[in-house]
Amino acid sequence: MKLLFIGDIVGRPGRELVRRAVKLLVRAWQVDLAIANGENASAGAGLTREHADEIFRAGVHGITGGNHTWDKREILTYIGQEPRLVRPANYLAGTPGQASILNATDGTRVGVVNVLGRVFLSTLDDPFAAADREIQRLRDEGVRVILVDVHAETTSEKIAISWWLDGRATAVIGTHTHVQTADERILPGGTACLTDAGMTGPHDGVIGVEREAVIARFRTGLPVRFEPATGDPRPNGALVTADPTPAARSPSAASASTPPTSMPSPTGNSAEVGP
Repeated sequence: MKLLFIGDIVGRPGRELVRRAVKLLVRAWQVDLAIANGENASAGAGLTREHADEIFRAGVHGITGGNHTWDKREILTYIGQEPRLVRPANYLAGTPGQASILNATDGTRVGVVNVLGRVFLSTLDDPFAAADREIQRLRDEGVRVILVDVHAETTSEKIAISWWLDGRATAVIGTHTHVQTADERILPGGTACLTDAGMTGPHDGVIGVEREAVIARFRTGLPVRFEPATGDPRPNGALVTADPTPAARSPSAASASTPPTSMPSPTGNSAEVGP
């Protein structure tokens, strides 16, 4: 089966890319399940119910979160009602939401786990232990294909978690930095990993934010208001071919300029991304 993971959706440009591209890519690559990180989908910080529904309608089967999961207050209620929303598993007990079990188009049950890194980000519970707990719970329920979104700041923490989960997760995909890495690989235990899937959104700013404000912040150290950038929208993500052992067979990072253009496929062909 094929899993498509869509890198952090940022603001309206990111949602528009998802609306235009996901169903085309699903058809072109024969994708069985599409997952996206959506914690920046609403004005660059957080996710509203309206925008989550928009992403689902575009063909995404599940949405993961991160450090901006709770930036929109309405998510506190919605996330407990919508099983396709996945929040980081290492929040404290009693926090709304959980890991999800989704049904792929080929009938395979797929587990989706989300953890939040602690380096430079948070003082939450241990993401290694949280991933262990959620993966074991999913396996106890008979799930053999498991994708883990590690939302973390540092490459070292994401790579360490990938090695920790090797042989137990089908794929470990990093998110948060909005810059796609070029280190996709299969670890010895069969787990596909990519340190960061990148950003689906405007690439003419600084990680999705208008560049003038970010430059001013760096140059002066004074607080400024950050607004989402709008130009040069591009989708980033990863495509994983998996089997239910739960080892993965082949990971491929995907990145493209759009609209309209093409995304490279794992076979070297192309899938049109356009209106």
